Amino acid sequence: MSASGAHLADVLARGEEEDRRRALRALLAAPLLTRAHPDFALVRRHAQALREWFARETGWDLIVEDDFARLRKQAADHADATRGARLRAPAGSPPFTRRRYALACLALAELERGETQITLGRLGEALVAAGAQPELAERGFSFRLEERDARRDLVAVVRLLLELGVLVRVAGEEESFVRAAQRDVLYDVNRRLLAVLLVTARGASLVARELVPQASVVERMHAIGERFVADLPDARNTALRQRLTARLLDNPVLYHDTLTPEEMAYLASQRPHIVRRIQDATGLVAEVRVEGIAIVGDLCDEHLPGEGTESHATLLLAGHLAAARAPVAHAELEQCMRGWIEQYGRYWRKSAREPHAEQELCRGAIERLCALALARVEGPMVRPLPAIARHALGEPEVLVLRGDPA
Repeated sequence: MSASGAHLADVLARGEEEDRRRALRALLAAPLLTRAHPDFALVRRHAQALREWFARETGWDLIVEDDFARLRKQAADHADATRGARLRAPAGSPPFTRRRYALACLALAELERGETQITLGRLGEALVAAGAQPELAERGFSFRLEERDARRDLVAVVRLLLELGVLVRVAGEEESFVRAAQRDVLYDVNRRLLAVLLVTARGASLVARELVPQASVVERMHAIGERFVADLPDARNTALRQRLTARLLDNPVLYHDTLTPEEMAYLASQRPHIVRRIQDATGLVAEVRVEGIAIVGDLCDEHLPGEGTESHATLLLAGHLAAARAPVAHAELEQCMRGWIEQYGRYWRKSAREPHAEQELCRGAIERLCALALARVEGPMVRPLPAIARHALGEPEVLVLRGDPA
């Protein structure tokens, strides 16, 4: 092969490798991709290589069909409540509440039993009936279409399913339903996407017979996602490697103090190999520190730094916590936010300058920092975590350009 031919082959190979990386990052950021996603074509083209990599390195399954791709990704920590589901639109939508999660589960069950079309009103009536079950009532769940807040929660669930592609709007508008339940909306149900939403390793009915009635939600979630591991050294090591890789891909930061002794011992000897495989496959950069490892990239639902009022407020709060290096009281953080509103409010959205706006801005900023594993709420205090040091502000440096007056 000539030198020019070898160079062309090398360029093409690098292009294919970068395409695979881009497809893998797309799946990590959005485990359910439809044809409308800009990287869906890349995922389909490299489906086999991606399927093999995920199965080998994380134990996750990948389903690729003509019109969607589903990475059966399991949460690394079922007790982590810092990254709740949010709607992409409107921007700044609050995370789902417990009632919205419960409604989402009940809605999926109803859609699974239903036809290929459904109206918002009929779905709401079915959820009213399902929510009247004694087991749910005992846990404080209630849902009535006569309540405007209840209709708003139902609409939030439906809009999430619209974003996922499980529902397709045919006629009507959800906001009208919020104002008056008599104004209905018609949807098509994508049953193929509906069928791949649930990700479990074991059937819920099988697990229910093994658990005591008092088992917590976290215990139940762990049980349905638990995979069988043979009692052999190689099998245990493979399971450890896959679990650590999955946590590095799923969490913004992996802190050593969150690992079991067995996981820490394995990571101590295998860290360079695990990190290299992740970097080679994703193109992301691993930041290794004494406290843990962070895979730096654009895979999280939350971003810092970012654009807009909330992101600027979060960055300011992160800098304050990083400088403090110790737990800070909520009241002190709200006081700081009031000062930043006075300083930067003219650049922020109008509502940020309203009375008591610092409370909402501060709460949202703390939630984002917790979701990024940069802080942790401990009662009335907020503790900065080691990775927040990346956002510490240094001393300002004044540069005098040549030709400018000193």
